[in-house]
Amino acid sequence: MAIPLLFLLMLSSISSMIPVSHSHSHLSLDYYAKTCPDFQRIMQEIVTPKQISSPTTAAATLRVFFHDCMVDGCDASVLIKPTNGHNTEMSQDINHSLSGDSYDVIVRAKTALEIACPNVVSCSDILATATRHLIKQVGGPYYQVLLGRKDGFVSNMSHVEESLTRSNTTMDKMIAAFTKKGFTIREMVALLGGGHTLGFVHCVEFAPRIFNFSATSEIDPSLNPGFAARLRQLCANYKTNPDMAAFMDPMSPDFARAMEKVSVLGVKTGRRGEVRTDCFAFNTKA
Repeated sequence: MAIPLLFLLMLSSISSMIPVSHSHSHLSLDYYAKTCPDFQRIMQEIVTPKQISSPTTAAATLRVFFHDCMVDGCDASVLIKPTNGHNTEMSQDINHSLSGDSYDVIVRAKTALEIACPNVVSCSDILATATRHLIKQVGGPYYQVLLGRKDGFVSNMSHVEESLTRSNTTMDKMIAAFTKKGFTIREMVALLGGGHTLGFVHCVEFAPRIFNFSATSEIDPSLNPGFAARLRQLCANYKTNPDMAAFMDPMSPDFARAMEKVSVLGVKTGRRGEVRTDCFAFNTKA
C-alpha cells in the first residue's frame, strides 16, 4: 500500500512502541471527580490563553507527549531534568529540541492544580490532558483521555536511543515494530502522520533526504518532487539555524482513535508510580 509522504518524514522522530499496558484498566474518565472536581476547568483555563499567546504550544506539547509515551510509557519521565551526573531522557540529543512552550504550560497547570488540590493530580495526567485540549483548540479532533496515571520513578537517557528512531530507519522496520506492538498499519500511519499535523518536523531530521541525497540524485527519489522542492525552500538555511522546521499537512480522521490508544501505553498506576510535586524532579524519598 502507498504510505503518505507525511509518514515518511515522521520516521525521523517517532519510536517503535512499547506494549499496551493492562494498567490502563485502572484508569477512568472521572478519576478526579471527588479529589479534584475542578481539574478539567483548571486545565482549560490554563491551556487556552497559553495557546493564544504562544501558537506553537499545541505542536510542542504534542511532541513532548509522544516522546514521553514512546519511551517507557506515558509517565512524564521525559520531563525529569538531569541531576548529579545522572542523564535522564531529557539529556538525549533527540529531546534537546523539545520546546519550552510545552514545559511552560505544564508548569502553569501544575502550579494551579497544586493550589486547588495538593498532591492529587499527576504530571502525566496533566501532559495527556493538555495535549488533548490543545489539539482540539487548534481544530483537531476531540478524543477521550482516561485519567489516573502515576508519574514514573525512572528516566534514563539510554532508553531513548533504543526507543526513538532516527531519519535512517527503514519503513519495513517501522512497520514491523508497530504491528508487533498491536497497531495496524492504518493506525500507525494515522498516528505518525497526525502527530505532526499540528506542527512541524525539524529540518535537520530529514535534510539528508532533500539535500545531497546521493551521487546521482540531489533528493530521495521516493519523495514527491514538488513537495521535496518546497521542503528545500523552507529548509534552505537549516545548517545555520538548527531549530528551523517545516510545518505539516491536515490531520488524518483516524488520528483521534490512534491517540486514545497511544495515551494508555505503559501507564503506571497504584504503587508503580507517584504524584510528583515538581513535574521536573522525582519526589524526595523520606
